[in-house]
Amino acid sequence: MTSVTDAPENPLPFGRSRHRGTTGNRVIRWLRVNLFSSIPSTIISLLLILVLGKACVSLVQWGFWNAIWSVPGNDTNACRAIRGLGACWAVIPEKVRFILFGTYPFNQQWRPALATLVFIALFFLSSRRSFWRKELVLVWAAALVVIGLLMWGGIPGLTFVSQDRWGGLPVTLILATFGLAFGFPLGILVALGRRSKLPAIRSLCVLYVELIRGVPLISLLFMASVMFPLFLPDGVNIDKLLRAQIAFVLYAGAYLAEVIRGGLQAVPRGQHEAADALGLSYWQKNGLIILPQAIRHVIPPLVNTFIAFFKDTSLVLIIGIFDLLTTAKTAIIDPAWQSFSVEVYVFVGLIYFAFCFAMSRYSRGLEAKAGST
Repeated sequence: MTSVTDAPENPLPFGRSRHRGTTGNRVIRWLRVNLFSSIPSTIISLLLILVLGKACVSLVQWGFWNAIWSVPGNDTNACRAIRGLGACWAVIPEKVRFILFGTYPFNQQWRPALATLVFIALFFLSSRRSFWRKELVLVWAAALVVIGLLMWGGIPGLTFVSQDRWGGLPVTLILATFGLAFGFPLGILVALGRRSKLPAIRSLCVLYVELIRGVPLISLLFMASVMFPLFLPDGVNIDKLLRAQIAFVLYAGAYLAEVIRGGLQAVPRGQHEAADALGLSYWQKNGLIILPQAIRHVIPPLVNTFIAFFKDTSLVLIIGIFDLLTTAKTAIIDPAWQSFSVEVYVFVGLIYFAFCFAMSRYSRGLEAKAGST
């Protein structure tokens, strides 16, 4: 029999102590292997720690300790007194509505704010695999109609607002969302066309991809804004935002087509032969077997393209469309706040980072789920 004295006393505290010791040993082992494995590595690691520590302290002092968060009215004397020593975050609440919504009528800015929330809700629902059903297409269609009514108005209770008054974050979301929503299926069709056995279709797809990828996006926007109206019949005019949207769809489709084509080439030939042996049609084979595997292979480059495309929407400045970055630049034209552009760009950068980081994290989740299946 086991005596009472053989039993361990207070097993829970001892267990916790051993767990802390194990974690501590792992941390020490990781530091030794990765940062202090040799004398040169130790010297470089210590220098980098000192530099990063000093940079972090300076950033905290500038952004928090010495910062000014509000000023009475437009009196920026307090901000100018600490210029270079602390941030003047008071410019953000003063200009935030113009930065986010541009020249949209001030008393109607609840409408683009609500449209932005609808966009975010759509992104959230679309990211949940439990909502990946046919009904999601209807939800998107209904939500886009609501967004259009909110932005345009023209119905009882909502005054009409032309697209010339749109700006800020809603314009960025519209360009990015519709560009990717229409560019992705276009890219799939072009990628399949480049692998077609029909020479005419293959040649047209190759010409489209090489032509679009061979010129900068700025050139496409310039062509859409300046050159395209010259080819329209007299009296026919397409809105500038719509022309820019078409340019973004074509641009996204060409780049996504090459990414998806790489995924198609990564699918083993045996999968094609197995689908043919089952008697599946061309579209059944690609839609049910080949494309799901191809997209699974290229999730990282796809998301990288999405993120780059989302940031490239800022190039619409060249054709006079007020996206988020353009409204931020315009907001600091005011002489009273002209010296505090850094704070405005930090604020806008955090908005871009939030959307891009969300896409990146979601793609990592998709990769993990795809790898476990």
